[in-house]
Amino acid sequence: MPSPKYLEIQNLLLQRIKNGDYQEGQLIPKEVDLAEQLNVSRPTVRHAIRNLVQGGYLERRKKRGTIVTQTKIKQQFTHVIESYNTEIQNNGLVAKTQVLNFSTEKASDEVAEALTIKPNTEVYKLVRLRSADNKPVVFVVTYLPIAQLPDLQKIDFTHHSLYSELAKAGLEITHVSRKIEVHPATEEEAQLLETDIKAPIFYFHTIGFTKDHRALEYSIASYRGDLNYFMVEIDKH
Repeated sequence: MPSPKYLEIQNLLLQRIKNGDYQEGQLIPKEVDLAEQLNVSRPTVRHAIRNLVQGGYLERRKKRGTIVTQTKIKQQFTHVIESYNTEIQNNGLVAKTQVLNFSTEKASDEVAEALTIKPNTEVYKLVRLRSADNKPVVFVVTYLPIAQLPDLQKIDFTHHSLYSELAKAGLEITHVSRKIEVHPATEEEAQLLETDIKAPIFYFHTIGFTKDHRALEYSIASYRGDLNYFMVEIDKH
């Protein structure tokens, strides 16, 4: 069964946005001009554009027209457990991870409480900057107990997923607890994430648990507010 005409036009316009034919902040042609160029009716073009506006790819501006917006990345980790690479690939983007630091240190009171260990216990500190299509998206600091993961520093997390490696070690993360806050970006975060100082940053404090309820991961992730949105699904029980 052939696709509806508006869907064909919608996909064509979306491809032009992704290819850079229509760039961020640029006005797309008027409906009447697109209808003439593509040999379709104006209602068909209007339907296609409306769907792209609802999807966050376009924005209607009074007295100006319709512009290409900065597309936000749909993040679903608020209700599912999956790797960063999977999330980014599901958005049709290329994920990249840069390991800024992987060292050991003594657990602070905050880290010790999250991992249910004694303060000053030795833990790993894994610091990563993660990007989508070469644009920095999130800065993550992760703490893990050394006692349960003695060989973790042998792994190059530039190319390997932390959750996948934990699963291989028989320590799969099956449940997480997350606290969400919004704060202005610090100078360091603004520099790493290539945004403005005091720009909105989503902070996710995550504790990851194994199936036997052991706290194995404590992460603090700083997400750019202008590049991400977060899906939450709630069922009535």
